[in-house]
Amino acid sequence: MEAVTSSPMHQLRLPLGPDAPARAESPTAPSNEDVARALAEVAELLAARGANPFRVRAYRNAADSVRRLARPLAAILEADDLAGLERVPGIGRSLARSIERMVRTGRLPVLERLQSQSTPERLFATVPDLGPQLARRICEQLGISTLAELERAAWDGRLGAVPGMGPKRLGAVRESLAGRLRGRSGLRPARAQPSDAPPVAELLDVDREYRLLAEANRLPRIAPRRFNPTEEAWLPVLRTRRGERQYSAAYCNTARAHELGTLRDWVVILARRAGARGRFTVITSSYGRLAGRRIVLGREAECAEHYGVAKRPAKPKPR
Repeated sequence: MEAVTSSPMHQLRLPLGPDAPARAESPTAPSNEDVARALAEVAELLAARGANPFRVRAYRNAADSVRRLARPLAAILEADDLAGLERVPGIGRSLARSIERMVRTGRLPVLERLQSQSTPERLFATVPDLGPQLARRICEQLGISTLAELERAAWDGRLGAVPGMGPKRLGAVRESLAGRLRGRSGLRPARAQPSDAPPVAELLDVDREYRLLAEANRLPRIAPRRFNPTEEAWLPVLRTRRGERQYSAAYCNTARAHELGTLRDWVVILARRAGARGRFTVITSSYGRLAGRRIVLGREAECAEHYGVAKRPAKPKPR
């Protein structure tokens, strides 16, 4: 499954189920969510440059359409080539070619070009509640340069540690980025519909099982191709079940996880049931009521309820 990636789950894909191929370390295509987030970021960079609103809307609509797809983009291309992509609402010939290139190579040239032309300070300053000085401070202290990285920092505790980022401002930044990187929906990343999403208690239990068995050296290990120059089989992988759901879990082997020293803290969990798939990241929270606890990114409120630390409504003041 998250250059520094937009999310810690980007560079690692794990096979699910007992019949999964043995070479789990083989490189695979970006997920639909990866592509959708890239398209959404193109839209925001274009909007920040004052580009044609119709072009901005085209990328946003394409991102929303990709996110709603039930089939992986790679499967659509394999079965029907570009014609299959062009049948997706909101995706024409030009966007289909761009998506095809990202699926096959992992790169989206238009995004790379826009990122190279936009300084991180100017980009971050377009986020409500972040002025030029605070945007510059964020770049200097966190070493990040994209909106996707800024969003990740807003949720893993790093942004909240930057001087000038109080709780109210942090909340406003999270809400703004949630909408900007996902069209106008404001949905959290890689989240299934409520009826299909695994409960956080189940995800946290899979995380607990994985970390326990990994620390006890009781899991099979694979040799990831990224960040592994010696080709050592060091990455433990768990495959397990909870009822009708199949799960795979592994440490998040990304550039950001290595840089932050969170390699053995961030755990990526893939879930599958009746053909529906979901991907979730579990980390140790470093701020607020959940500090020190394992949480599922994007489902913090549910985790707070799970741990019994949900914010209680204020008592009415006596008259």
